Amino acid sequence: MSNLAQRTLTGIVIVFLVIASAVISPYAFTGLFLLITIMGLWEFYSLLEKVGITPNKILGTIAGAFLFLSNALIALGLAPIEILLFNFLLIFLVFLLELYRDIPEPFTNVAFTFFGLLYVAVPFALVICLPNPGFVPGHYDYTIVLGFFFMVWVNESGAYLVGSSIGRTPLFKRVSPKKTWEGTLGGGLLCLLTAWLISIFYKELDTLNWMIMGLLVVVFSTYGDLFESLFKRSIKAKDSGKILPGHGGILDRFDGVIMATPFVFVYLLWFF
Repeated sequence: MSNLAQRTLTGIVIVFLVIASAVISPYAFTGLFLLITIMGLWEFYSLLEKVGITPNKILGTIAGAFLFLSNALIALGLAPIEILLFNFLLIFLVFLLELYRDIPEPFTNVAFTFFGLLYVAVPFALVICLPNPGFVPGHYDYTIVLGFFFMVWVNESGAYLVGSSIGRTPLFKRVSPKKTWEGTLGGGLLCLLTAWLISIFYKELDTLNWMIMGLLVVVFSTYGDLFESLFKRSIKAKDSGKILPGHGGILDRFDGVIMATPFVFVYLLWFF
C-alpha cells in the first residue's frame, strides 16, 4: 500500500473516531482523548530517550493523564474546580522522585518531564473544554469541537495537497523545507471557506466568530506543524512515532491541534 493510501486510510479512521465519540457522548469523547493524551506523552518521552534525555516517563504520563482528567471532570460538571490543586502535588512529586533516580542531568530530565505536560497534556485537556468553553453546568455542544476539528483537518489536508501540487516557495526552509507558502495559503483559504460553510449549519457561534476561529486555526495550526518539525529536527527524528501508518505518531497527526487549541479556547472563553 502506498504512503498516500496509508495516510488517507489512517486519516479516515481518525476522523471517524473523533466525530463518532463527540456525537455519541461527552464520556466517549473524553475517553478517546484520554487515550490520545497518554499515547502522546509516552511517545514524546520515548523520543527524548533516543537522544540521551531521561524524563520521568511513568510519573510524567500519570501526571498528564490526571491533568487531562481533572479538567475533563470540571468541564463535565462532575468535580469542583478545587480538584486542579492535586496537579500541583504530582508536579512536586517529579522533583522529589528525581532525587532517587540517580540519573545524569537531573534538572534536564525534570525540565523535559514538565515540557511534556505543557506541550501534550495541557492542549488535549483544553480540547475537552471546547464543547463547554463557558463551563456552564450540564452544557455540552459537540458542534463547536467538531467545527474546530473540521477546520484543522481542512487546513492541514489543503496545505498538503496544494503544496504537493504547486508549492514552490519555502515557508520556513530552516525548519521544514517541504512546507511552502503556496500550500499554506491554499490550506488557509480552504479553512476559511470551511468556517463559513460551518456557520451555515452550526449556529452555536455566529459567522464572524466561526471565521475568527478559522483564522486562529490557520495561523496556529501551521505554527504547530512548524514547531513539531523543529522538535524532530533537534532530536534527528523523521517521525514522532510509527503507530499511525502514513502519518507517523500521535504528535505528527495532532501537532496542529496541539498548538491551535489554547488560542481557540482562550478566544471562546474571553471574547465570545
